[in-house]
Amino acid sequence: MTTVTVSPKYQIVIPKEIRERMGIKPGQKLRALSYGNRLEFVPEISIAEARGILKGKGVSSVVPRDDDRY
Repeated sequence: MTTVTVSPKYQIVIPKEIRERMGIKPGQKLRALSYGNRLEFVPEISIAEARGILKGKGVSSVVPRDDDRY
């Protein structure tokens, strides 16, 4: 586990090994999420990058619908 330090301006540096493994580039946007006492950063992806992300994941073609939607 790698430790980072928060600067007086509340900034952190993502360690090189993590940036390279995650493919994080300068200027890329990350979503900051907090769960209890844990903080997570999730890279945002564009709609174009997300295209086909669920293909082959076993998503059923039958979608339950409300009675007024048939």
